[in-house]
Amino acid sequence: MTNWKLILSIARTHLLTKFRQTAIAALGVTFGIGSYITLVGFMTGLNQMLDSLILNQTPHVHIFNEIEPSEEQPADLYTEFENSLIMIHSVKPKQSQKKIHNALALIDHLEKDRNVLAAIPQVKTQIFYISGSIELGGNLTGINAMQEVSYFNFGDYLIESEPESLENIDNAIFLGAGVAKKLSLSPGDRVQISTVKGNSFPLKVAGIFQSGIADLDNIQSFASIKTVQRILGEPENYITDINIKLKDIEQAPALANKIKKQFDLQAIDINTANAQFETGSTIRNLITYAVSITLLIVAGFGIYNILNMLIYEKMNDIAILKATGFSGTDVQFIFMSQAMIIGFVGGVLGLVIGYLLSVVIDRVPFETEALPTVSTYPINYDPWFYVIGIGFALISTFLAGYLPSRKAKNIDPVDIIRGQ
Repeated sequence: MTNWKLILSIARTHLLTKFRQTAIAALGVTFGIGSYITLVGFMTGLNQMLDSLILNQTPHVHIFNEIEPSEEQPADLYTEFENSLIMIHSVKPKQSQKKIHNALALIDHLEKDRNVLAAIPQVKTQIFYISGSIELGGNLTGINAMQEVSYFNFGDYLIESEPESLENIDNAIFLGAGVAKKLSLSPGDRVQISTVKGNSFPLKVAGIFQSGIADLDNIQSFASIKTVQRILGEPENYITDINIKLKDIEQAPALANKIKKQFDLQAIDINTANAQFETGSTIRNLITYAVSITLLIVAGFGIYNILNMLIYEKMNDIAILKATGFSGTDVQFIFMSQAMIIGFVGGVLGLVIGYLLSVVIDRVPFETEALPTVSTYPINYDPWFYVIGIGFALISTFLAGYLPSRKAKNIDPVDIIRGQ
């Protein structure tokens, strides 16, 4: 029966008598795990920040009434042309409205769906920003500010303003950062806008919107739904878009197809709208985990080399242990215990160092005009990274200690003594 108390005592003695080698082996584990925690936390945090710039502003399903050509042309109505080749040039879009028919009832219907978290209306229109003789083309979107804050983190993209001001201030507008810069406007100023029909309206700048996407910030602005309806001269049921937030994002494609068939509306799911972005995000995550795994493997080989040399330096001790009655299995357990102790101590120190480095990086100022709401470098403190880190430290030191300890188990003490 194995005497674990004695085995652990001998393992501890070996580690303390060769403290320098023990410290080097533990530091190999420490810096390997610490570097892994720091790297994966920073890179995944950066990826999450980049993902949120797009995904936080993208509905799971976007419903709108797209203007498109009629599928049936007048020539199709003549039966005598059925077997003929019909070529129609300069096909014009069919006469249709941008608004969604019976939108309020549709929203009520969608919110009764158990998979739908919220169905949020919007009113979109093209406008011109007017400053003296200068006219800038742009888009104005009517929103319910508090719903946008709750489901799409709208408040994170506002500068020097609160989202409530869009509802509390009459004829208020949140200008895109690019528009505000070009027209030299700031919160509290007034801006003149003109619709495509030529009607002009004065609006008060209640805040600046900056998404981090320059092309969007150069044209996009927001007002309340009622304000935009009033600008367009439309009634309260005039809705051009509906954005759906789901409880499970995986249900988005199925719901989009259902809406297309049931209501004859255009519905774009988030996967279709961001197909290229999703590909880029997947590649970035793949690179992150590939680099992290490579780092851990390199650290594992370093641990193996250190433990292997440690056992060769202990040849005389192995001979003495076996000569005094210790079995090969006992000798193997002694060196395996040393490896596991090194792995545990080094792994825990690695987690501490990785966490401290992550905290330091998380507090380093990160200022850029493109991301005004981000003040420091992003770090992901996912607990699974720490579980994986300590798990790899134990597994790698187990494997690194197993092979050398297996050699120690099979060493003949007579050969060692004779060699001396």
